[in-house]
Amino acid sequence: MRVPAPARPGGQADTAGRAPAHALDAAETITLLGTDGRTGLTEAEAAARNVHNGLNVLPTGRPTSALGRFFRQFEDPLVYVLLASAAVTLSLGQLVDSSVIFAVVLLNAVVGLLQESRAEHALAALAGMVTTEVRVVRGGAPIRLSAEKLATGDLVLLRAGDKVAADSLLISARTLQIDESALTGEAAPVTKVPGALPRATALADRRNMAHAGTVVTRGEGTAVVVAIGAATELGLINQLMTATGVPTTPLTRKLAGFSRRLSVGIVALAVVLFLVGLLRGYRAGEMFTAAVTMAVGAIPEGLPAAVSIVLAIGVVRMARRGAIVRRLPSVETLGSTTVVCTDKTGTLTTNRMTVTTVFAGGRTHEWAGGDPLPPALRECLLTGVLCNEAQPADGTVAAIGDPTETALLTAAREAGLDIGAERSARPRVDVLPFESGRNLMATVHRTADGRLTGYLKGAPEKVLALCRDQLREDGIGEPLERESQRGTAEALARRGLRVLAFAMFTPAAEAAFPADTPPDGLTLVGFQAMHDPPRPAAVAAVAACRRAGITVKMITGDHGETARAIARNFALTEGEPVVLTGAEIAVTPDDALAGVDVFARVSPEQKLRLVTLLQERGDVVAMTGDGVNDAPALRKADIGIAMGRSGTEVAKEAADMVLANDDFATIEAAVEEGRAVFDNIRKFMAWTLPTNIAEGLVILVAIVLGAQLPMLPVQVLWINMTTAVFLGLALAFEPKETAIMARRPRPPGQALMTADLLRRITLVSVILVAGSFAVFTWQLRTGASVTEARSITVTVFVFAQIAYLFSCRSLDRFRPAGWNPWVLGGVAVMIALQVAILYVPLMNELFHTAPLTVGGWLLVLGLAATTFLIAELDKYLWRPRPRRGPGSPRPSEKGTSAPAPAATRG
Repeated sequence: MRVPAPARPGGQADTAGRAPAHALDAAETITLLGTDGRTGLTEAEAAARNVHNGLNVLPTGRPTSALGRFFRQFEDPLVYVLLASAAVTLSLGQLVDSSVIFAVVLLNAVVGLLQESRAEHALAALAGMVTTEVRVVRGGAPIRLSAEKLATGDLVLLRAGDKVAADSLLISARTLQIDESALTGEAAPVTKVPGALPRATALADRRNMAHAGTVVTRGEGTAVVVAIGAATELGLINQLMTATGVPTTPLTRKLAGFSRRLSVGIVALAVVLFLVGLLRGYRAGEMFTAAVTMAVGAIPEGLPAAVSIVLAIGVVRMARRGAIVRRLPSVETLGSTTVVCTDKTGTLTTNRMTVTTVFAGGRTHEWAGGDPLPPALRECLLTGVLCNEAQPADGTVAAIGDPTETALLTAAREAGLDIGAERSARPRVDVLPFESGRNLMATVHRTADGRLTGYLKGAPEKVLALCRDQLREDGIGEPLERESQRGTAEALARRGLRVLAFAMFTPAAEAAFPADTPPDGLTLVGFQAMHDPPRPAAVAAVAACRRAGITVKMITGDHGETARAIARNFALTEGEPVVLTGAEIAVTPDDALAGVDVFARVSPEQKLRLVTLLQERGDVVAMTGDGVNDAPALRKADIGIAMGRSGTEVAKEAADMVLANDDFATIEAAVEEGRAVFDNIRKFMAWTLPTNIAEGLVILVAIVLGAQLPMLPVQVLWINMTTAVFLGLALAFEPKETAIMARRPRPPGQALMTADLLRRITLVSVILVAGSFAVFTWQLRTGASVTEARSITVTVFVFAQIAYLFSCRSLDRFRPAGWNPWVLGGVAVMIALQVAILYVPLMNELFHTAPLTVGGWLLVLGLAATTFLIAELDKYLWRPRPRRGPGSPRPSEKGTSAPAPAATRG
């Protein structure tokens, strides 16, 4: 078997001097590639070429080594302060103190490395779930396969919405246009036509080529693959690019700024402490150690690792619920979503269309199958079979294609029509493909006696505008009763049915669509109305979003009355839903659009206008979509959400998140997980900051007052090293709050350090500092040694942190969300370690500790309980006020949204 060598990138001639692909005609190229212009490659030929030339993938940069990722964990201002502190203590000969500091930093780096590796593996697995699929002809049969399995010589089928997966030479094209902006920078789509071009033709002018990484925006075509992977034009650009870092998220930027400010503050306090100590007569070496200890104690060294772990866990949890996060900022932004603009078909509904009603010949047929077929009814069903791109899987059951079109085939089959026989008797000779701008499709067929017959289907208002007469029940034409037919279509739509109109015409020639315009003077043959049942989980999800203060707006291509009926079924609003169609939107001012619940028959520009309007009002907008026409709005939205099953590649590329199951309930689940991510980060901050601040303040206050240190530097370091890992990081695994979807969305501009969080941090810090000094002083006055007094002070700190950890499992409720074995396991390990430091002789010597008496333990437990109770009392005193009902407007809506036109209200 001959396997052609891969093409060279950049449209260059190969080593044999043959012209580049764009300079050859299709027949010559097919011969050179050893393929067949009708049947394509066989599976065996394609597999051999994959082995010889490699897969159709771009080379990736050299992955960062484990050692490189390990050293990256030290890139944090707080860690820099810790490393400087360790170096200074080591230079002073304080081996134990410096060793403990290094151990803290090392442990933090190891934890960060492990979680980063886990996150990378998870995201790599998720990336595999959204790989590009292409349609190719293999052995004469059209199939779908992963783009990486394409081989040179494959015949690819292109249509609107497809992402081109390899450089290909066009064999045929029908109104084919491709967006090449990603490759050439040219904003307008390029019209493509087959035919050889001069060798010197620039990349942007190669109208006979479809290049990898571009997107089909209109029409359809067939092409032969001439270059894959690194040999494509995109591959050439990829070779010239340098690897760029992963963009930081808004939350990580806020945390980085917080870390810098905290580091500067801690260093400044350490300098003040050193100077005050010198003024009080302490030795310089002693004061330097104390200042370093204070700095180390005040640094929340577990914060970077905790944030990374929480985000990674959020990504994995979303994936388990069917939401594939393509851009990490989505994890954060989802939690503050205020408006979801959702498509209907496949998202709110099952996308399993079923024809329930056929209106033909002036009579309505409630569809049950097996009814006798009057001529008009048969013609209506036949039009649905012939003007149709779907294919029966085995000639009897409609299974492959758009759900609407497969529903038409199923209805015709149940009525007794033989789909294969009808199509064979009337072969197609021309087609006007469906496009969202036209909202219709037309075909031309040749009958057995050589006559030409045309068929058309589309939106009722579009088709009626082209019709001149209508078909009676006996199949005879009569003048069109336009208003009566329009009323019939609207009546069906008001029942929540999707309505398509069908017409026929007699074309003058096979090429019946000059300039890609539909014919007029048609004969209306009837309507078919179908039902797409709602997803059961989606109904509950919409209700959950409304309870969470999230407005749900429906954007659909359906008729306005159909959309209104569906909006009622989903209870998008408490009253009658306000509906606007595309024509009405065009003449409606912006301030009136905000109060609209349903947008029907909208254009891509109108979707973009709506998203922009909502963002200007201060909303955080999540937008769903699956088609090419959704891409601008998906990219503009704060959270673009593409459909994983039915979505086009351009929609997925424009989106921040992909729904693996196309279900609206997954959006609600993702918002829930996004809120949980932010909650857990705040819980960790609420726990770690007061304990770290208190550790630093204990040292500072003792020096300022000229008192003995309640804790030695090595003891402070012990607390930091153990509690940050075994207690604090457990909060990263905290389950969601039970009422997380019953509160208002978080304002997008809200600072990390809110007033309630600052109050809680201050309160707990004061409790720990005051309690530490109180117990230390009490022990000394009752005759305990300094070592014993310091031991009980250290233990008070540890157990107070344990008690406060349970309070932090919820920042505003008394009952935590649920079972968290990480917390219980961490507490058990921490207690065991604290017992070891008190009762193991070697630990006594290293950390200058002594065993506690029974009275000492009672004092420790009493202060720990006091810390917990005061933190819980703070929740009670500052508990949130009852929220408004689900139908209440947000403050931003009061007085700002003008009512929609009266005609649009039900």
